[in-house]
Amino acid sequence: MKLNKLALLLATIALGAASSASFAANDGGDITFKGSIIEAPCSIAAESANQTVQMDKVTSSVLKNGGKSSPKAFQIRLTDCDLTDAKKTVTATFKGQTSIPQPDLLAFTTGVASGASLAIADARGNLIKANTASLATKLISSDNVLQFQAYLQGDMDGQTGATIVPGEFTTSATFALTYQ
Repeated sequence: MKLNKLALLLATIALGAASSASFAANDGGDITFKGSIIEAPCSIAAESANQTVQMDKVTSSVLKNGGKSSPKAFQIRLTDCDLTDAKKTVTATFKGQTSIPQPDLLAFTTGVASGASLAIADARGNLIKANTASLATKLISSDNVLQFQAYLQGDMDGQTGATIVPGEFTTSATFALTYQ
């Protein structure tokens, strides 16, 4: 009888310990790590790879007759650049759906706003035509920041400005870097 009670006590302790271990094992979550390895002289910082540029709320009167909104700055940060590589400059190409009235600019892809398109320019304000490489930027250190700006520009309908329709919009572009 003493042996049965001892076996029952040990079984109860073992079951309790297993139960506690299973509760401790369920305290946690999942972590997913994503990235890629690229053949390039520089790495692209994670915050630059996928970003959202929140444009200002622009009044329709600013865009009339091809008018432009104030530019909104954004950047692509390059890290760990190998300056011993023969490729010491970089260009950026912003690829996306182009605007029919302004084929050098990007079209709004969703939303009700219309009558304007999105332009991307370099830090000096020089337009970078959609799907066309920017001017080359020299890599000057192991970390480089490529500065850009985006703005809205009213579309033209022949010799007059297109009708500006207020509302929300979204447009997107992928960027490709080419080292030379």
